[in-house]
Amino acid sequence: MKPANVLVLPGWQNSGPGHWQSLWQTTHGYQRVEQHDWMQPLRGDWIARLEEVVLDSDEAVVLVAHSLGCILTAAWAAHSRNTHRVKAALLVAPPDVDREEVRQLLTSWAPVPMKTLPFPSVLLASSRDPYCRPDRAREFAAAWGSDFADVGPLGHLNADSGLGDWPEAHARLEALMALPGQAA
Repeated sequence: MKPANVLVLPGWQNSGPGHWQSLWQTTHGYQRVEQHDWMQPLRGDWIARLEEVVLDSDEAVVLVAHSLGCILTAAWAAHSRNTHRVKAALLVAPPDVDREEVRQLLTSWAPVPMKTLPFPSVLLASSRDPYCRPDRAREFAAAWGSDFADVGPLGHLNADSGLGDWPEAHARLEALMALPGQAA
């Protein structure tokens, strides 16, 4: 699989230089899906942008989503006719945008789509994520048909979690990339 066909989907406010997504992009050449507005994200705009990048890819893609990027993946998959172009997805630390305090910040993102993803996926969650309770992360995984792993009490699994380039999660991504899949 070509590195450019691994699509990095950051969450709200993007992923900074010390975030594992940014480190993977730099080290492995993965492609970040740039959004028009990282600070006041609109669900429809982000879905349209993901659709555009998926359609521009010359072969099937693997999605690497963090935080709001996970909700984007589920929302996009619920509406796109091009989900066959996705080989698999790594979903990390989805926020519960149905919680009142999160919904007030991200007004266009509720409700969380609870439809089975039409491609293999793994959801990694922290038992101490301030944006999503562990039981709710398990609900997302069950609804989306994702394999679930609790990676421990590591916060929101971002740069503040001290993960560095997070080799354990990259090994899970490599396993997803190695799955047999169809061409786009």
